[in-house]
Amino acid sequence: MATYATSDLHGYPLGKIKEMLEKAGFTEDDTLFILGDVVDRNGDGGVGLLRFIMEQPNFEFIIGNHEDMLLNCAFLFEEITEESIAALSPDCMKHYDRYMRNGGGVTIENLRKLKLDDQDAFADLMDFLRNAPIYGAETVNGRDFLLIHGGLKDFSKEKKLKDYNRFDILWERPKITDEYFDEIITVFGHTPTLYYGDDHAGKVIKTRTWINIDTGAASGLPPALLRLDDLEVFYGE
Repeated sequence: MATYATSDLHGYPLGKIKEMLEKAGFTEDDTLFILGDVVDRNGDGGVGLLRFIMEQPNFEFIIGNHEDMLLNCAFLFEEITEESIAALSPDCMKHYDRYMRNGGGVTIENLRKLKLDDQDAFADLMDFLRNAPIYGAETVNGRDFLLIHGGLKDFSKEKKLKDYNRFDILWERPKITDEYFDEIITVFGHTPTLYYGDDHAGKVIKTRTWINIDTGAASGLPPALLRLDDLEVFYGE
């Protein structure tokens, strides 16, 4: 039994993700953590992939900032009436504008189709996202891991996880010189590794205290799969 993590798939083709898992030797006895940002930007906006994830008993989903933006725009799927239009607040419009600027259009389009075709499936998907945790903790081969989407804003070794709010964890972009816990490896995505320089493009970054596994699937680069047991990395095609 092995434990894996991947992140920021952003509508990457399901078939290619299955091939990546097969390449790593992933089986039904293994566990896969998905560290958020399954939705938006490409393909069907990740709707089919998210539904596949929901069906897998050995997959653990941790919410990302893109799923969080989607939840903040749930009003877009409500029936349009004079009352609902009147109820739209400036905050709703800010959430909508931010989500559109971050590639949410394709996901909204495909979720609307899903709601028309199967209201129960749509409701189940939205409930799945609402109930998704913002972090996970796992011990593998005696090594402790913290699994999150973005980072830990204003990190301090004295702070507890409850001291970080949702925004601090989902939107933080660590600098390559930042350090986190000494005895825990923090694994995250959110910031494509190419942001740290061209020599990091498409590659997992490992530092003393953290590992960034967002290798840029949002922009067409293959995603990465990290095996926590031995820190070996497998890349998609």
